[in-house]
Order: sequence, then C-alpha cells, then structure tokens
Amino acid sequence: MSTRTSDDIAPDGQPLELLFERRELPQFELPAALTEIYSGSLGFAAPRLFANLVDSLDGVVALPGDVESGQVISGKNAADRFVMGLLRSCADAVLIGAGTFRKSPGHLWFPDRIYPPGAALFAEARDRLGLEKQPTFAVVTRSGDIEVSEPALKDALIFTTRAGEERLRAHLSASTRLVVFEADRVYLSRVLEYLHAEGMQHVLTEGGPSLLAELVAAGLLDELFLTTAPTLFGRFAEDQRKSLASGLDLAGTSLELLSARRHGSHLFLRYAQTKSASR
Repeated sequence: MSTRTSDDIAPDGQPLELLFERRELPQFELPAALTEIYSGSLGFAAPRLFANLVDSLDGVVALPGDVESGQVISGKNAADRFVMGLLRSCADAVLIGAGTFRKSPGHLWFPDRIYPPGAALFAEARDRLGLEKQPTFAVVTRSGDIEVSEPALKDALIFTTRAGEERLRAHLSASTRLVVFEADRVYLSRVLEYLHAEGMQHVLTEGGPSLLAELVAAGLLDELFLTTAPTLFGRFAEDQRKSLASGLDLAGTSLELLSARRHGSHLFLRYAQTKSASR
C-alpha cells in the first residue's frame, strides 16, 4: 500500500474543487489520497466507454501539424494530467485513433506516464480494482500507416483492415496483436465487442475529434470527461483546427452533466451521452 499522501501528489499542491455532482454515481474503492485530490470517488458501471479530451474556451481540440495538441491547449496543466492518470488507472484498455498515435511519438498510455507523482497510488488503485498492471493499449487504423517501432505497440492491439494488415504484418513484433476486418473500414461497434469479449469492460478513449464523432454518431459513447482550458486559439478559413467532434453531423446529440470540478481556471466536466438522441 502506498504511503504517499494527497499533499505529496496533488497538482500544484491543491485538490480539485467539487462544484457539482449528480447523486448516486458509481464509486470505486480507490485509495483515500486519490479521492481527496479528486474531491470524491470515481466509478463506472460495466461495460462503459468513456472519453477524455481537453478543449480551449473557443472549442479547439486539435491543432494542425505534428504537435501533440492536448498539452498545448491545456498548457501542460498538472490537474489535467492528474485526471488523465486517474481515468487511465480505472480503465481496462485505452483506445485511440491513428492520428492521435502519430502525434504522440514515444508516449505510453499508462497512468504513471502522464502523471508520475501519482504512480504508486495509481498502481494501488488498479490492484484494488483487480486490473492488470497497466491498461491494454489499442489503436484503430484503417490504412496501417503508423510507426511500428513505437514502444506503445508492445503488447498492444491494432484494429485494422486487410489493406492495413498487408502494410503492418511483416513489421510488427510478436507481442502485438492484429485484429483484421474484412471490410474497407474498421467498425467501432465490433472493436468494442472484441474488447468486451476479452474481458475489458471499462474502455477509455483518448482518440481525437474524428474518432469521438464516430463513437457519438454510433451511440457507443457512454461518458465524456472534458477539460476546458482558459485559452483562446481562434479560427480562420481552412486552418485545419478541429473542434471536439469533427467530420460528422451529430444532429444536436444531447448530453447530461454528471459532475463539475475546477482547479484554478481549468474546468473538469463529466457528461453522459443521452443515447436515445443519437440513434
């Protein structure tokens, strides 16, 4: 059991402030120091697909180029990184798209990697929840156009098409598993079915706006954790900056606010997707 206290690992020495939380949300038995920092426990029904993204006040989520957008938009905010680590510590698997993967060279989608001060407590949380030492990493790529030498692909799952398989198969390490779809696209509903069949009931997606839009449109997303950073980036014609959900008409899909927290001027919002509005 970790001897670290909340004062040791709290972002900038301060817990998040709880502003609102709906009653009777599921709660896991997490280490006390984590619940003190988060100002409450965290938990999920099963199965559950939950997303975590950060946006600016003017709604920008992804920036053009090779930059990892989240760190730029959040200003590498410590509280945002803590929440990312906490969510990863509750997940059986972390699912992203190829675009996010390409922009994050060298990264490992583990709780301790994103917020090292919480490493021992995140590990204790996973042990209490009966989870593997680290969440399974999963990537969705239709084309197979990803860098196979990335360390994150060790023991990872790659969901792809026959065309993607032809590009990837000969270059992957033996520990990486390919799940190949016969069609020319990867059906996210079947991705989730596969993960659930493998015993991964709590799936976190940190994929970008395109992946999120597909999940929402298909009615697959259960919850959204959204960090709103006190930043403005602006928009102009053909600037290639993307909003929270991009590429599809979501027809005003409704979400319900489950909780709201703050840390400094950053807001941490939790929503549930209203499924009946998206089907």
